[in-house]
Amino acid sequence: MHFDKLTVNPRATAVNRRVEQLANAAVRAWDAAKAKVGLTGRRADYDDHAYEFVGGARDALRKKHYDKSLRLLWKAEEHASWSSFRDATAGERALLGIAERGMNDAEKAARARISSAEFRALLDREYTPAEKSAIVSILSAIGHGEAYAWLVSASMMFEVESTGARAAVTMQVLEEAKHFVVLRELIQAFGVPIPRQSAWEYLLLEGCLKARGLDRFFGMNVLVETIALSIFGLLSDKPGLEVLRMFHLDESRHTALPDNYFKEFPLSKWQRHSPRRRLARLAMALPAVPLVLYLEPELAELGTDVFEFAGSVLRKAVHLAERAGFLLPLPGPQLLAVFNRIFNAYCRLTREGHAFRDYMAADTTHGAAEAAVEREIFGGGSAETTPQAA
Repeated sequence: MHFDKLTVNPRATAVNRRVEQLANAAVRAWDAAKAKVGLTGRRADYDDHAYEFVGGARDALRKKHYDKSLRLLWKAEEHASWSSFRDATAGERALLGIAERGMNDAEKAARARISSAEFRALLDREYTPAEKSAIVSILSAIGHGEAYAWLVSASMMFEVESTGARAAVTMQVLEEAKHFVVLRELIQAFGVPIPRQSAWEYLLLEGCLKARGLDRFFGMNVLVETIALSIFGLLSDKPGLEVLRMFHLDESRHTALPDNYFKEFPLSKWQRHSPRRRLARLAMALPAVPLVLYLEPELAELGTDVFEFAGSVLRKAVHLAERAGFLLPLPGPQLLAVFNRIFNAYCRLTREGHAFRDYMAADTTHGAAEAAVEREIFGGGSAETTPQAA
């Protein structure tokens, strides 16, 4: 696989890494101190150093319960053919009677390849050690995010109203669990060290988990899921990473959930316009900015400009936030213009001969199918009527 490498300012990279190390030590020490005196420290029961939930992998339990539950997941179309449910794929209709229905054929094939020596050989053949390390760093950033998405989506069961909304959130819980397990195996197949969460991931994801009530929809479904959608859209056309197309389709539905929910149960005028809530949402989102700066060398290794990626993410997230009613301190175009000026100011300091660019107009999604899905979400298509979000 050939990448057109981009140059990175080594001094800026070193400064970003050192700042992150100091912030990481401070944030974790502060949360640990609060926990010792009975206050809320780190809320997630998650060990990012081991890339596991506290208690370890316990894969035997996973296979007995999680995997088995997926295999035996029943479909209403089969067991209640008189109902209005049409929830089986064409492949599943042809395979009725076979127990394994938790994943579709493409996902099952991808998981089989992930565990095989042939798949690992493909990765070794297609990518240099530096490229493998870059891919793992980028994917693990959202892999840790999938762990928190699992927790946040489960907590939303206590926040939403109606049978339909709870059914939708329950499906997201199942999909986030599948994402975490499958993505973890994919990342491990690369055979390189998996990094811990950076301080910026820690702050972003803990902020989502600790958010009040429906603002967790903003943190997770609008912000984190948009980052995930963008990462999967960036990498899903690369050799060995085709399974990320399935993740991308799931994320397209997840980003649509708040908008569809608020069509049934709108946010109050105060919830939308409260200055305190608008500032809290911005504060929740701010760690995403140093996070993408932290990933600049890894994205550059894969031929992607970090600010094009960041601009694409911000444009999509602001679009989803305003559509759902999660207003921010400034209107979307003004907020994007502010960040565009910040990005360009940084580039003038770290990139020789930099000329002003509109990073908010960039799009780093590569696959044609993925780009079509995103056009339906962000280009005027209704989340309610897209095939992925229906």
